[in-house]
Amino acid sequence: MKNISLWISAMRLRTLPLSISGIILASCLAEYNGFFNWKIFTLSILTTLSFQILSNLANDYGDGMKGTDNLDRIGPERAIQSGKITPESMFNAIKISVLISIFLATMLIFVSFRAQHFFLALMFFVLGMASVAAAMQYTIGKNAYGYKGYGDLFVFVFFGLVSVIGCYVLYSKQIDHVVFLPAITIGLLSTAVLNLNNMRDIESDKKAQKFTLAVKLGRNNAKKYHDFLIGSAILISGLFGILYYTSPFNLIFMVAYIPLILHLLRVNKIKELHLLDPELKKLALTTFLLAILMGIGHLL
Repeated sequence: MKNISLWISAMRLRTLPLSISGIILASCLAEYNGFFNWKIFTLSILTTLSFQILSNLANDYGDGMKGTDNLDRIGPERAIQSGKITPESMFNAIKISVLISIFLATMLIFVSFRAQHFFLALMFFVLGMASVAAAMQYTIGKNAYGYKGYGDLFVFVFFGLVSVIGCYVLYSKQIDHVVFLPAITIGLLSTAVLNLNNMRDIESDKKAQKFTLAVKLGRNNAKKYHDFLIGSAILISGLFGILYYTSPFNLIFMVAYIPLILHLLRVNKIKELHLLDPELKKLALTTFLLAILMGIGHLL
């Protein structure tokens, strides 16, 4: 049981709700337009979770092997950093996680497209392989993009655009204009979660030569960037609510603006970096809440 709890901790379960936010929102949009399918929904959730777990294990391994996870790090203790899981065991777990991710992605593509949509199936297979590569190369290897400040771009693309638009296409086999503003909203908020994480670790990352965008911007500009990400998400989701308005129920997602605004006020007042850590969970769960309410509100 102790060994199982160690691996569950390494998978970082608190990151999982954020990863499926786009899937839930896209599924609600698909249901509204008559495309929803329970098999696709279930496999989409499982595939996305497998990608996120792979990413978490790979990040633990990459940062652990590079020495980025050390005593200077403020966040929760990582598995390799603590010595509770060896690099060899973690690398084996990553290989197993890759196989599971590829299997689930293949099943999802087969169930969604079968033989009738060969080119879409091929495109999504390439996209699935790109997702596996992106999950691993954030911190692993000499050219890890997370160490060069490109993590924000990849999170916006994969957690926002690919998650929402891609999932909707799995259902509908077409792209609909209704998905773009929600995709951008989830992408911006997911990027804000990463930025908050990087702001928390800005000093330790700087020492480890992990040049995240937060490190490049500096503490004050990283906060302004954070304000921009969340402020833009609020504006774009509000625009979605106005453009696709049919009843007051469509706007219930605006309830999530309250914790988002309170979050921004707290972040801008915080001077001690370790105090940013509790805000990570709050922002991730608020993004999850907003995605659910946007989806349900659109259905209503």
